[in-house]
Parts: sequence; structure tokens; C-alpha cells
Amino acid sequence: MGSQVNLHRLHPKGTPPSFSVCISCNDEGAEFIHAVANEVTISDIVNSTSVPPILQLFFHLNGAVNFEGQSLPLLSAQVTELKDGGIFIGCSFNHIVADGFSFWHFMNSWSEISRTSSHSITLPPSHERWFIDSCTPPIRLPFQQPQDLIKSYSSPQLDECALHFSAEVVAKLKAKANKEMQTNKISSLQALLAHVWRSVTRARCLKPDQPTGYFLAMGNRSRLDLPLPSAYMGNSLQIADAVRILAGELVGGSLGWAANLLNEAVASVTHDKIIEFLDSWPKCPSFNDISQFAPCDLFTGSSPRFDVYGNDFGWGKPIAVRSGGANKFDGKITVYPGPEKGSIALEICLLPHVLKRLMEDSEFMKMVSAL
Repeated sequence: MGSQVNLHRLHPKGTPPSFSVCISCNDEGAEFIHAVANEVTISDIVNSTSVPPILQLFFHLNGAVNFEGQSLPLLSAQVTELKDGGIFIGCSFNHIVADGFSFWHFMNSWSEISRTSSHSITLPPSHERWFIDSCTPPIRLPFQQPQDLIKSYSSPQLDECALHFSAEVVAKLKAKANKEMQTNKISSLQALLAHVWRSVTRARCLKPDQPTGYFLAMGNRSRLDLPLPSAYMGNSLQIADAVRILAGELVGGSLGWAANLLNEAVASVTHDKIIEFLDSWPKCPSFNDISQFAPCDLFTGSSPRFDVYGNDFGWGKPIAVRSGGANKFDGKITVYPGPEKGSIALEICLLPHVLKRLMEDSEFMKMVSAL
């Protein structure tokens, strides 16, 4: 499978040339890399809250943008053998092809094939595509040149930590948040993210009247009145409307109040709202840009519902999960399930001095558990 940009050089006189972007399923395969890291052990990666910079070398295509899929692989897998016999599987996926749900579906299928030596899988992918009635493909993009599509992002120096929150801690935060708001609708993840939001805001030393926002990448599959097939391979997500309040209100308010704001943002992503977006976007296409997120904001992607620890390639279940450098910026939080049921793992990217203050915050760190 490859990506194509077709430039139409023979065009009517007096009109500008046009170009089209498509994915060509041409059976060219995917890039596979075998590497050896003779000086890196499993403990170097998983036994520290700090994410070591060398981890980025375990992922190919770091720094590539989606549009470069016209010349770069849409999928690249790198298997790295570690000094102590550990295996690190790093997989880079072009986001034009798939979202997080489909990414982990691919990993689950790959590991199943490896484990069983069978070419059949439990959940074959669905490649059907649908357009709402108001959308007539192809969608016309408001760009004159292919270069207008490309937005590279130069990140400041960032530090990243990987933190584990036990099932017991997550349950306590959820119970506390719901009790404070006299409700039972706040989820475990919403309570945990509210705890992180308040803690990071303190660590950033924001002024009380300075606004801070939270953006949430939401999956749409189950929110549609006619849900997409569970094996749908592609993208079906959008960013929920940002929760934006003053830093003083957030830090001075309760955990439950902050968690309830996140809950309301999640609840606002309904079938009607998704259809409204799908109707309006083709009429005026726009693309998200990392630079749109302010240094006082947080953004969460991924999900604790992804089947990360079910990926047994035949060597046993994985012991940890880490992500590469793609889409990492100040305030990015990546969510994964923890190794035991009900636990949650977070990767948090922040400016170095902010992350240092966060890790020195006893109120925050008392909730962090050792793996």
C-alpha cells in the first residue's frame, strides 16, 4: 500500500494545475527493520519514570509528516533486540491510514498470526467506506500547491515521563470525584486526567487569571447511532471542544469539579454532533496543527481500552508499552491501560523545568505506583 499525489499537468488554458491525494493499495508491502541495541536493557526502558531519549531510535520515520507518505512507507516496523534478550517492537503508522483503534487492531492481528502461525485472524479488518448524503467525493481541498498541506512542527526541548497508576488509586480518584459532585457519571479516566490537569497547572505556575484548556481526542465508532463495525480499519475520531477555564479556578476548585468538566466535554460528542462535523468539514476543509495548542493547555490521545497487553507474539505477553516521538509537544498526554486490570499508564510530555516540579509535587506523586 502506498500514497500517491497525482499532478495533472494537462489542464485547460488559463486555469491552475490541480493535484489529488489518494491511497493506492498496490501490494508493495511494508518496511521491516531488524536492529540490535547492545547497550540497552529492558530495565533501562521500564524501571525509570523518565523516558530515555534513546527510545526514539527504536521507531523509524520519527519527524515525518503524514503528507510525506507519498514517498515514505505508510507503515514501518522495527524489531530491536536488547542486550539482555528483551525485544522491543516499534511500529510507525501514517495517521492518514488509521487511528489508534485501528493501529492496535493491526498489532493484535499481527501478534495473533505470529503466535499461531496461521494466516487467518479472529477479527478480519473491514475496509468499507461510507459518505454521508451531503458529501460528494472527491473532497476538494482549498490548497494551491502540495506544499500548502505540509505543516512541520519544531518542538522546544521536552522531557517525558511514564507513570503508572494502580487500579486501587484510580478507583479512589473516581470515587472521590463522583462523591464531590454527587453523581456516578464521572469515569476513572476523567478523574485521573483531572488530577493530572490540576497538578500540571500547579507545576506550570500559571497566574490565577491565566486560561488553561484541555483537549480530548475522541473515538467516534461507538457514538454513532449505527456504530461502525468493530473491525473498521481507518480513522473515526475528532477532538472534543476544548474545556477552558482560569488556572486559579482549576487549582482552587475540587477534583470532582474539574473531572465533571471533562465528563461534560466527552458527553457533548453525540451522534448529531459527529454528523454535523462530517457535513461541514468537506465544505470548508481544515487540518489540525500542533501549534494551535497553547503552552498552558493539555491534550490527551490514545485510550486505556486498547488491547495493548494482549499482543503475545509467541514469547509471552508484553511487560510495558512506550510510544515514539510522533505528535509529542508540551502538554501531550498519551493514555494506555496498565499491566493489571483497572490500572492506567500515562506518558506525559512537558518542558523540563515543569516536569521537574511535577515530579517533586508530593500531592501528585503519592498517587503514582511502582510497576
